[in-house]
Amino acid sequence: MTLREQIQSDMKDAMRAHDAAKLSAIRMLWSSVKQKEVDERITADDSVITAIIAKAVKERHDSIEQYRKGGREDLAAKEQSEIDVFTAYLPKPLSEEEINQVIDEAIANAGVSGMAAMGKVMGLVKPKLTGRADMSKVSAAIRAKLLQK
Repeated sequence: MTLREQIQSDMKDAMRAHDAAKLSAIRMLWSSVKQKEVDERITADDSVITAIIAKAVKERHDSIEQYRKGGREDLAAKEQSEIDVFTAYLPKPLSEEEINQVIDEAIANAGVSGMAAMGKVMGLVKPKLTGRADMSKVSAAIRAKLLQK
């Protein structure tokens, strides 16, 4: 079952179960997918949908941080429940060791060293790690490894 089919199936299940919170989160996600398809005139495959979900999760984490600073625990809890729904569609996160292995392979395949290779290495790593790792941490790890070389 593709990710698209899974999301649609879960939306129907949430409707049948009268789970308003889950239904709202899934509809929001589905809306983002459809918007991407309309904007870019594509049919979103699993990799595109995974990137959309990863972006949505990151946005929710940022919102939670801001809500907690403002003392709005109720809104932070709502954002967290959306994250819980979204993460069900993401692939299993990679361990730090697995991430470093992917980065090392990409650096070796890039064939260049120094910070000039940052964009090329990120381009090689991003499709493999999107949705499976925090890309800001991946970027920092790449930067650290390139500065060592």
